[in-house]
Amino acid sequence: MNGTIEHSQLMDETYRYQRLIYDLTRKYYLLGRDHLIDEMNIQPGARVLEVACGTGRNLAMIHKRYPEAKIYGFDISDQMLTTARTKLGRNAVLAKGDACRFDPRAMFGVESFDHIVLSYSLSMIPDWKGALTEATRHLAPGGQLHVVDFGDSAGLPRWFQRALLGWLARFHVAPRTTLETALRELAQNDGKVTLRRLYRNYAVYGCFTSESR
Repeated sequence: MNGTIEHSQLMDETYRYQRLIYDLTRKYYLLGRDHLIDEMNIQPGARVLEVACGTGRNLAMIHKRYPEAKIYGFDISDQMLTTARTKLGRNAVLAKGDACRFDPRAMFGVESFDHIVLSYSLSMIPDWKGALTEATRHLAPGGQLHVVDFGDSAGLPRWFQRALLGWLARFHVAPRTTLETALRELAQNDGKVTLRRLYRNYAVYGCFTSESR
């Protein structure tokens, strides 16, 4: 619990003012978020959750494209939630929560979700593999987990890789270079996964589909 509180405080300190310009600046390097949304096929009435929803940018776009979906989101940062609530209004149900341990019934009054989104959040979560596992626990049968995050940038020049890592470290961000492996391991037990490397492996996109029961 102390680790959760410390991480919450760190995120609040990091984004206290950054949240005000977050969407304007991040569109230049959080690449692949729109690809993730384009790959989603959300049916009317489906429940969609974004874990670590930040400013609510993705949820706003999902609601615009799928207005009949039921939208939920949570974040560990009160600062980010302040912006998200302003952006989304009544179009989403939002709460504060920890990606590694959350209770959908207590937070939202629902048991599971048809779609769960993790967009450029795993690279900021210390126990990112735990967050992946926790998300799959709350998928409905046949539900999908949609992930996009930094890759290892192996297809890009070394100077660019070094500059990117240095810049990301300023915001407590670390690319998870074994993300593809972790997603494949999830699929070995309970589902299937599709993976795609984007922009010369600047980003990795993955979609895990749970088994229908």
